Amino acid sequence: PPLFTPSGFCRLFINMFALGRFGQVAECGLRRQRFLIYNLVVGLGAAALRIGVNWIEINSLMDAGNTAGAMRAISTPMLGGSGAIYDVLLAFGMLRPNSVIMLIFPPIALKAKYFVIIYGVIEFFGGVYGGGDGVAHFAHLGGMIWGFFLLLYWKKRGKLYY
Repeated sequence: PPLFTPSGFCRLFINMFALGRFGQVAECGLRRQRFLIYNLVVGLGAAALRIGVNWIEINSLMDAGNTAGAMRAISTPMLGGSGAIYDVLLAFGMLRPNSVIMLIFPPIALKAKYFVIIYGVIEFFGGVYGGGDGVAHFAHLGGMIWGFFLLLYWKKRGKLYY
């Protein structure tokens, strides 16, 4: 399925690095079965948000009379598991908010909660102003949004402690 299909070697490497770095902590915090459910549900939610945003874009292009742009938007495939990787990043940030992450560029240390917020803001602006860069920014953002609400739901039900 497209959720698990990488869109290129570089993207596959980045996703696997993020999954290895942040996924281990998220899986330990959520436990294996809940982590699997979390990743699948949120990955599908990320895809749903991206499809909804794509539908809005196509309708606005059609209303503006730009049928060529609308056809281009319709025929652009959506591949990759980045939306599901962003949910892992969010889970890491919520489960271990004060963990320190050392960035390579720029070489600064950030708490996980700030790192996740910065990534969310970057994806939001990338989605609004990215304009055809080939990245499904709203799928990334959707992974974070769905992940946030699912973790909040589990916390309120007493199934998660952080």
